[in-house]
Amino acid sequence: MLKEREKVIRQAVIILDALVICLVFGLTFFLRRHIHVFYKLDLIPTARVIAEMSASINDYLVVLFLTVPLWCFVLYLNGMYESLRTKSIREIIWIIAKAAVITTFAFGTAVFIFKLEFVSRAFFIMFMGLSSSAIFCEKLTMFAVSRYIRGRGYNYRRMLVVGTGRRALQFIQKIALHPEWGIKVVGAIDYEHANVGKAIDGLEVLGALEDIPKILHRRSIDEVVFIVPRAQLGQIENYLYVCETEGVKTSVAVDLFELKISKLRQTELEGVPLITFETTPAKEWQLLIKRAFDIIASGLGLVLLSPVFLITAMLIKLTSKGPVFFIQKRVGLNGRKFILYKFRSMHKGAHLKLSELTAMNEAAGPVFKMKNDPRVTPIGRALRKLSIDELPQLINVFFGHMSIVGPRPPIPREVGQYKPWQRRRLSMRSGITCLWQISGRSKIGFDEWMRMDLEYIDNWSLRLDFKILVKTVPVVLFGVGAY
Repeated sequence: MLKEREKVIRQAVIILDALVICLVFGLTFFLRRHIHVFYKLDLIPTARVIAEMSASINDYLVVLFLTVPLWCFVLYLNGMYESLRTKSIREIIWIIAKAAVITTFAFGTAVFIFKLEFVSRAFFIMFMGLSSSAIFCEKLTMFAVSRYIRGRGYNYRRMLVVGTGRRALQFIQKIALHPEWGIKVVGAIDYEHANVGKAIDGLEVLGALEDIPKILHRRSIDEVVFIVPRAQLGQIENYLYVCETEGVKTSVAVDLFELKISKLRQTELEGVPLITFETTPAKEWQLLIKRAFDIIASGLGLVLLSPVFLITAMLIKLTSKGPVFFIQKRVGLNGRKFILYKFRSMHKGAHLKLSELTAMNEAAGPVFKMKNDPRVTPIGRALRKLSIDELPQLINVFFGHMSIVGPRPPIPREVGQYKPWQRRRLSMRSGITCLWQISGRSKIGFDEWMRMDLEYIDNWSLRLDFKILVKTVPVVLFGVGAY
C-alpha cells in the first residue's frame, strides 16, 4: 500500500541530495577559483596563504563523480532515507555528522590512493564543510515543511477500515502511531450490526457492510481496507466489487478475489500483508512527474497569460453586468469538493433560468448542453469557442484541485445521478483537457464521454498525457465541438 510510495519518495530524496551536492561542488569550485580576490579586502594584512588555482573544471569533475555517490551511500548506510519525517532534529544532526566524518575520511583516502594532487586542501575543506551544511539545511527544511503540512491537516489519505476485531484495531493503532504515513482513518465498518453507532478505541463505527455504498457517496474516501475474520471473507466479495466499480482503492488483509477491472498488487504495512486492487495507475514516479509538470506549467501559464487574463476581464466587465469570474463547486478526486474558477461567459443570474431550459437540453444523461443557449453573452460565446473561459482553471491546477490532463470535474448534482460504473471516473484527479476534449467535446454523447474517461484512467501514462496535450492545441484553435 505505502511501500511503493515510500520507495519513490526515498529515490526522490536521494536524487535531491545528489543535486544539492552538485550545486555545492559548483559553488566550491567558483569560490576556490576566485578566493584570491578576497585578499584585496585586506581583512588579514600580509596573509597570502592560499595559492591561485591552476587546475581546470575538467580536472575536478572526477571529484564530483566520486563524492556524489559517496555522500548518498554513506547517508543511506546511516539510515537517513528511512522515514525522515519520523526523526528528531537531534537524530538528523547526528546522522549528518557521522556521514560527514565518514565521507571526509573516505574522500581523503581516495585523494591519497589515486594521487589526485590537483585537489587543494582549501578546496577539500571548503567542499566538505559546505556540503555538510547544505545537506543539513536541506534536511532541516524538509523536516519543517513535512511537519507543517501534517500539522495543517494536508496531504492525508482518508481510509475506511472494514472490521472491528482485534486485528483491525491493531491495524488502526499502528496508523495512529505513525502520522508521518499521512493516513486518516475516518471510521470503521462492522461486518455485523452489534457495534454500529458506537465508538471503538475512539473511532466511530459508521455502519455495517451494506452501508458501504452510502458511506462512499457521503464521505470522501481514498481507500477501503478489509480486515475481517477468515470466516467472513466470503461475505465481502460483493463490497469489494462496489469499491472497484466506484474506483476506490481497496486492500484486503488476507485473501485474494478475482475482480474484473482492478490491477492486483501485493503490498504490506508494518508486516500486515495486503493485497491491493486498484483501478487507477500505480506508476508513482510518473504520477510525481505529472504533478511536477502541473505545478510548473500552471505557474508559467498564469504568469505568461496574465495579459490575456487582464484583457478578458476588461471585455467581460465592459460588455455585461456581473463578476469577472464564474465560481462553482465541483467534484474532484474521490469525491472531494472544490471551487472551480472560470471566466464568466453567461449573463448574471443565468443559473436561475436553468429550470426554464431543461426541456431544451441537447445532451443525454445528467449534464446540460445547449448549442444556442440564450444565457451566454456575445463575448462569452467567443470565450467558449476559443476555450479562453477555461484559463482560470490553471489556478485550480496550481493548488492541486485539478491536473492539466484528466477527466472533466462534474458538479455535485450530476454526480448524484451517476450510475455506479460512471463514478469510477472520479478515481483520478480531474483535469482541464482529456480524451473527450479532443474527440468532439459537446458532440459526444454522455455515456461515450464516460467511457472515454474510463479508457483514459485504465490506460494512463505520461505518453498518453503528452498525446492529448498535442491534440488539444488544434482543437482549441479551431474551436472544435465548443459551445
